[in-house]
Amino acid sequence: MAYFPMFYNFNKKRVLVVGGGVIATEKLDKLVQFTKDITVITKDISLEANVLIKEHCLSLYQRSYKDGDIDNFDIVIVATDDINMQEAIYKESRGRDILVNSVDNIEFCDFIFPSFIKKGDLTVAISTSGASPAFAKQFRWKVESSIPNDIEDFLIKLKEIRSSMPKGKKRMQHLESIVEEYLKE
Repeated sequence: MAYFPMFYNFNKKRVLVVGGGVIATEKLDKLVQFTKDITVITKDISLEANVLIKEHCLSLYQRSYKDGDIDNFDIVIVATDDINMQEAIYKESRGRDILVNSVDNIEFCDFIFPSFIKKGDLTVAISTSGASPAFAKQFRWKVESSIPNDIEDFLIKLKEIRSSMPKGKKRMQHLESIVEEYLKE
C-alpha cells in the first residue's frame, strides 16, 4: 500500500523517541529541523545522539521504556531493533491520538519517514513506500544536486511579493512568471 504524502505541522506536538543508537540519531537529526519538543528514552545512548540532545536542549531519560511512557505524546518513534518493543508500543498507542513509527518495520507504523531535502522553506520529500529506502536516499541526492544554491533567498523574495499583493488571479500569474524566469536560469 502506498503512503499518502503530507506535511505535518509540529506546532504544539510532543515527540517521543525510544532508542539512542545510530537509527535514533538519524531520526533525531531529521526531527530537530522541525521541532525541539522531543523527549528521548533509552537505556544506552550513542555519543552522536547525546550531542544532538544537548545541542538542541532535548529531554533525555536514560532508562528502559515503561508502559505509559507514551502518555502525553502525539508522535512516537520506536528507533530500536527490538520487535517485541515495537509491537508493544504500537499496540499501547491504539485507541489514542498517537502516531507511531517503528523503524524498519511497517507492520507497526502509522507513517514512515521519507528521504527529504530541506533548504529554508523548501522541503522535498521522496518515498518508495518502504520498498527501498536506499533508492529514496540515492534519488534524493540526485534531486538535491539540481536545486539552485540561492533557493532560500528566492523563496524569501517570493514570500514577500506574495504577501504584498492581494489574493487573486493577477498575483498567481505574476508569481508564476517570476518562478518560470528563475527556473530558466
